[in-house]
Formats: sequence, C-alpha cells, structure tokens
Amino acid sequence: MSALVKVLGNLGYGTRREVTWLFDQRRVTNAEGQPVTPSAPYEHEALRIDGLPLDAPAGSVIALNKPVGYVCSTTDGSNPTVYSLLPTRFRARTPIVAPVGRLDLDTSGLLLLTDDGALNHRLTSPKSHLPKVYVATLANPLHGDEAAQFASGTMHLAGDPDPLAPAVLEVVGPQEVRVTLHEGRYHQVRRMFAAVGNHVNHLQRIAIGGLSLGDLPAGTWRLLSADECDRLRDNARAKPAPR
Repeated sequence: MSALVKVLGNLGYGTRREVTWLFDQRRVTNAEGQPVTPSAPYEHEALRIDGLPLDAPAGSVIALNKPVGYVCSTTDGSNPTVYSLLPTRFRARTPIVAPVGRLDLDTSGLLLLTDDGALNHRLTSPKSHLPKVYVATLANPLHGDEAAQFASGTMHLAGDPDPLAPAVLEVVGPQEVRVTLHEGRYHQVRRMFAAVGNHVNHLQRIAIGGLSLGDLPAGTWRLLSADECDRLRDNARAKPAPR
C-alpha cells in the first residue's frame, strides 16, 4: 500500500480498495486540479478530493461547543452523540477523533477532540492539573462561604475518600458563579454544590488549559491553530497540585 493511500484511508476516506478507486477515477488532484497518483510526493494542504481540500491532518485538535442533550460517545440509543455535529469521516478515522475527557448530557460548552492519543492522555492525565473553567447557574442564592470551602483543599465529596484539590469560585451574581477546577472528578461541579446544599441548574464549560470557548456558536466546531495546540501542551505539563 502506498503511503498516500494509507494516509487517506486513515483520514476516513474509505478502505484501501475504495481509496485506490478514487485515484483510478482521477478524483484525487493537486490544487491546480491535476490528477495525483498514489505514488506521487504530496503535501497535505495541496491535495484535493473532488475539488475539496482534505480534512484536518492527523494529530489535529478540534474545539466543539457542545450543546445540552448530546453525549460524548460514538453510539447512544437514546440521545444524539457529539459525532452528529462533526463530519462523518471524523468517526471513521484511524485512530478515531476522540473526546478529550467528557461533558455529561446536561452540560454544554467547550469540548476538545483529537486523534492524537498521546496528547489526549497528556491533557487528561491527573498529573497535568489542567485548569478547566465552568459557569454555573444555581437553584438557590449563595450562602457566602462557598468560595472558602472550595478553596480549602479539605472539601470531600460523598463517596470519595480523598479531599478535593483547591478550586476557585468567583461570584458572577447571586445565583451565578465561575468555578475553576484543576482536577476532573465525576460530575464534580454539580457534586460540589450539592455538598454545600445547593443545586446546579445549568452548567457550561468555557475554558480548558487557557483555551477559551470564545464566540464559537453552539453545535459548531473549529480546528485549533498550531499555536493553540502548543499552548495546550505547555499548560498540560505535569505540575504539582494547587494548594
């Protein structure tokens, strides 16, 4: 198998036979519209299939603004998955474009996805203490001591033997807060507010590792730039837990 056939197959354009057929049909061209052979030297940015640029190259990172009601998995019998918001080929890639961590069904906001397994592991490693920022709307007004409890480093969640790492709570309004976490326990923000006698009505993640959701519309995605990926890698370097 030629390197180019393998590259296109890994990008989800089809099996070896299907990709070879694309070449036979002269559907793989350069930027000038000239057919390309499977053995020809190539640059990713210069290739076209049916006149369209190739999908993002291997190792890319995607930022998706996940709406409420979508699950971060490839299949789900009851709810739509985040893959229904992405090009079909992203799920067919080898390796698959996989979520970096998860956002639950009722949480919206910034979700990263990548086919770079090493980077995915680095970003989700507990040793990285990558900061994640959420905005929460609460059922009840704050009591006033929640920020101190979240920052104490002694707070426990029901069923978890280890105390939480210190978290930053910023008051936006009587029932709206911004919370910065440096760890990622199951439903952590919701469980933290449950532990102080409150309930989260709405939860949105607005930043990860210094990367902001910005004005990306709900249900849409964009490719991160090389500089943004480098920033994520730098922020995900193993470091001591915040105290």
